[in-house]
Amino acid sequence: MAFDFIDDVLSQRNAQHLLRQRVVVENVTGRAITVAGKAYLNFASNDYLALGDKPLAGHNERSGSHSSPLVTGYHASHRELEKRFCELLGYEAAMLFASGFSANVSVLKALFNDAPEGFIVQDKLNHASLIDGGLQSNAQMQRFNHNNIAHLQARLSKSKSCNKLVVSEGVFSMDGDCAPMQELRATCDQHHAWFMLDDAHGFGVLNEGLGSARDVKPDILVLTFGKAMACNGAIVLAKNNVIDLLLQANRDYIYSTAVSPLQCDVVSQRLTQLLNAHQEREHLAQLIRYLRKQCEHAGLALMASETPIQPLVVGDSESALEMQQALRKKGIWLSAIRPPTVAQNTARLRITLSAAHTFEDVDTLVSALEQCR
Repeated sequence: MAFDFIDDVLSQRNAQHLLRQRVVVENVTGRAITVAGKAYLNFASNDYLALGDKPLAGHNERSGSHSSPLVTGYHASHRELEKRFCELLGYEAAMLFASGFSANVSVLKALFNDAPEGFIVQDKLNHASLIDGGLQSNAQMQRFNHNNIAHLQARLSKSKSCNKLVVSEGVFSMDGDCAPMQELRATCDQHHAWFMLDDAHGFGVLNEGLGSARDVKPDILVLTFGKAMACNGAIVLAKNNVIDLLLQANRDYIYSTAVSPLQCDVVSQRLTQLLNAHQEREHLAQLIRYLRKQCEHAGLALMASETPIQPLVVGDSESALEMQQALRKKGIWLSAIRPPTVAQNTARLRITLSAAHTFEDVDTLVSALEQCR
């Protein structure tokens, strides 16, 4: 029978403790989550500044854009939001997308649509959207060892392409560590390569909210709104001619209904809140230091991260799932991250902190981790 393989694939993944399933969330804040009528401390959210808990002013914008951006879907609200991000971060032009995944994949495909002998070099731990975009592009793609500038240098030195692009994340989503921005920029300049950065987890949190790229300007910067901004969508910032090229070749943008004016209003309000969230960023930084100190005292070896993403490597997928379930019985909600999202034998509990958490919440978490390890 056709597609008989589906049940075999699902059974195999289940036996390997890799089967993914959705959970219905009844209520969620930066600090707590309710599932199946039970409340938990929430250590699995990307709402780092707890802006999702803040109210928004009444919306007067339309809920739909009515068309794709190149037909009648590009409204004044889109232009004003793009302009605001450009002025904030020092770019000539920008383009809004419905999601960060769509932005990353489509930009890499479109950029190399007509590029002769394109060459992409990506950090080995880059997000799936960046890897997929590189694989689907017309460029040759290689990967360099995580944050290893010497390996990147070697990759670039061997390439004869005149159209080279280095791609990295600002904060890596599964490890929580930061890219060496100064070294990446210098290496790109040395080899006449462009630098593309996805700062999904850095923007809003690092450098007074301006993210990983505050002091080092990538040629192409992608920001997503679903993390510290606590809403949806993404924006790509670059030179005028790059955005003009994307208008010609980016199929995801050309053939999708534009982001709604209502969503633009939400993003604009969240951006204002984010830029003013100085106390939240300071409290978050204190929580990060406190968690790491308490885990060290408890003999819990967190990975080297100074961001809200604090992974605790468990090893095999079965053990990670067992620990996740044991923590839920103690009222702690966090995620067990397993292959293929992370490498084999590095399954982990991905702890994420929010400015909504208290020091007492961190104590509760560490105590539960001690009991469940």
